[in-house]
Amino acid sequence: MAIGSGLLVLAFVLFTIVDPEYANGLYSAAKNYIASDLAWYYVGVISCFLFFSIWLSLSRYGSIRLGKDHDRPEFSNFSWFSMLFGAGIGIGILFWSIAEPIYHFQSNPLITEGQQLTQEAAQVAMRISIFHWGLHGWALFSVIGLALAYFSYRKGLPLSIRSSLYPIFGERIYGPIGHIADLLAVFGTVFGIATSLGLGAQQMNAGLSYLLGIEVSSTNQVILIVAISIIATVSALTGVNKGIRILSELNMQLTALILVLFVVFGPTAYLLGAFFTNTGDYLLHAVELGLWVDPDPEGQWQGWWTIFYWGWWIAWAPFVGMFIARISKGRTVREFVLGVLIAPTLLSTFWITIFGNSAIFMELHSQGGVVEAVNNDITMALFKTIELMVANEWLTMVLAAICTVMLVTYFVTSADSATLVICTLISVGNEHPPARLRVFWGLAIGAVAAVLLYAGGLKALQTASIVAALPFSVIAIMATYGLLRSLQEEVNPCQSSVAEEAREIETEADGALVPER
Repeated sequence: MAIGSGLLVLAFVLFTIVDPEYANGLYSAAKNYIASDLAWYYVGVISCFLFFSIWLSLSRYGSIRLGKDHDRPEFSNFSWFSMLFGAGIGIGILFWSIAEPIYHFQSNPLITEGQQLTQEAAQVAMRISIFHWGLHGWALFSVIGLALAYFSYRKGLPLSIRSSLYPIFGERIYGPIGHIADLLAVFGTVFGIATSLGLGAQQMNAGLSYLLGIEVSSTNQVILIVAISIIATVSALTGVNKGIRILSELNMQLTALILVLFVVFGPTAYLLGAFFTNTGDYLLHAVELGLWVDPDPEGQWQGWWTIFYWGWWIAWAPFVGMFIARISKGRTVREFVLGVLIAPTLLSTFWITIFGNSAIFMELHSQGGVVEAVNNDITMALFKTIELMVANEWLTMVLAAICTVMLVTYFVTSADSATLVICTLISVGNEHPPARLRVFWGLAIGAVAAVLLYAGGLKALQTASIVAALPFSVIAIMATYGLLRSLQEEVNPCQSSVAEEAREIETEADGALVPER
């Protein structure tokens, strides 16, 4: 499987490099089909994951521990939240937290003609932005992560996507069925992380241009991807307990610092009030937004925004789900689900509010300029907002430098976490995969991000995540069914022989994560 997955990724890279124009056209055609004909499917799948995760946290299964009954969490709550947030959305939210609200502020299907650039449009813009980064996506991560942690640490099966299919296929997960499931997870992870790394490289280039005058170009962005991928590969070689944990905690500390600085130097009372308003407004409309499908057959907004996000979340699900599972042994089902749902959603809401409402305040109540900056160059949105918000030139450079460093650390954290996840998948659950695999996949992820930028920039990155998500979504649905079936069998063990077979495997393995086969 390791050789096959590597060859397929290599083939993709070569195909895109040889004829980028044709490749971009092919990817765009696939994306357009999904956005126009399968929007209902993406919307329905993501909403079902949210309803299922909430039900699961409140059900009788909530007290089941992800591990043996005496196991307790390996990481503190701060380290746990830092790692799952940093691996989950850190670099992406830095890119979109100002640009997205400003885009919706100008136009979206939920406002009428004449409402653009008004207070009403501002509230709708914040609602949509928080919706795209809120409960729905994290619900998907929580279910996939829970399935992986449960079957690995509770049932003694390999820490791999295939294990969640054991209640359906039994021992056949060690054959072609399991290989296909893990391979789809690898592709979803590669293209999901490549999307984030591509976005991060674009904004990192913008930050260096703002600070040092370095030209914004595809060439420089590819150079940044190569350099950071090498650093991320070195970090992946150190494992979770060292490089990844330390970088994740640094990410969270820098995040807290920049948010505090925005609150202090920005319109403080306005931002704090907006946080409570935005939270209530989002919760009031979350279900409605989650089930809305654009009735306009010619409409492209939902495809470029909501479907892109849902595709991105689904493509990321095997990566973030497995990473969260890896750091969550010993937690209960309820603690796991509620922690993954609530903590990142609250932080995302606060982050988008502080950044997004700061930019909107500039447009509604100050000198303006952010809308123009976003329309001219989306990657400059963050730095232009800082410039307009802080009158002192020296302080502006300090804040811009902190944000650029955050881009680097979030970039490295996402890349090294994804490298470990992919290596674990192709090693059929080995949590300490060989160094040569970490090196190969660390560099391969960077190569995919680079060729996507080369093929078509932002549009190619968006297309990759949407298309890669489709096949894995089927595996995600099957994994959810497998999880529910196994939980039912654990509570009522006399009803099934599958539970007994899993217990026998756990006994034979004598506590090992990967049974001898």
